[in-house]
Amino acid sequence: MKKIEAIIRPEKVDEVRKAIEAVGYPGITITEAQGHGKQKGVVQQWRGETYRVEFLPKVKIELVVSDADAERIIQAVIKAAKTGGVGDGKIFVSDVKDVIRIRTGERGEIAI
Repeated sequence: MKKIEAIIRPEKVDEVRKAIEAVGYPGITITEAQGHGKQKGVVQQWRGETYRVEFLPKVKIELVVSDADAERIIQAVIKAAKTGGVGDGKIFVSDVKDVIRIRTGERGEIAI
């Protein structure tokens, strides 16, 4: 099993969620986040004053999928989240040793 964590632009959440559902994974966790990558934030102007926003709003999407489905999900996220500009985000993929459904006690891929 794989855990896929995608940090994306907030305005892309609905597109990414729909893309993930379209490939058969309706269960996701979404967390609001702030951060920056290489761009180190942005400089903005408001009421004639210039100020620097170092931490930009982002959304973190997490889901655990079977090994067989991981690449399909990753490609769906890339296609839906990509704008081609700086700040599109990152996808992190890690191995998951076990999953337990609390309600039933089921373990492994059946618990996903």
